[in-house]
Amino acid sequence: MQFFGGSEISPSPPVPTATGNNAHMMYVFNRNGVCLLYREWNRPLHTLNPQQDHKLMFGLLFSLKSLTAKMDPTSADKGNLGVPQLPGQGCSFHSFRTNTYKLSFMETPSGIKIILVTHPRTGDLREPLKYIYNLYVEYVAKNPLYTPGTSIRCELFNTALDQYVRSIA
Repeated sequence: MQFFGGSEISPSPPVPTATGNNAHMMYVFNRNGVCLLYREWNRPLHTLNPQQDHKLMFGLLFSLKSLTAKMDPTSADKGNLGVPQLPGQGCSFHSFRTNTYKLSFMETPSGIKIILVTHPRTGDLREPLKYIYNLYVEYVAKNPLYTPGTSIRCELFNTALDQYVRSIA
């Protein structure tokens, strides 16, 4: 990270690979904050147990959504915090970037939240997140054996997700 003086405080992240293996991890949460899916592809450091990690990520999303709603300069109505907004409604965030990663986020009208953490030089991922949601709908939501609100355990979805994420990131 560089401060105003330009001194390097921490090392730069590795340069993106040509093979497309720049996605670190992905989370899928339902509207109640239950982690339905957690996938790792390239996460070198594990600092928390999975439950703490999921709570921390959902709390971060809740806080960022709250902040963007409160900071919206175009609306006096600050909305009901925690309630999913329709696409194009209100003020929302799509991603943020640090010196070591980029977090991209999408929330569907049904409250499904998809988070993809990638290399910081990765471009805009709004369309790829929509495609991942379509994979979710096709392989999970339409699956008669899947019970909504439970962990996603569908090999076809996992395979399609792995192939797609490796091609975009």
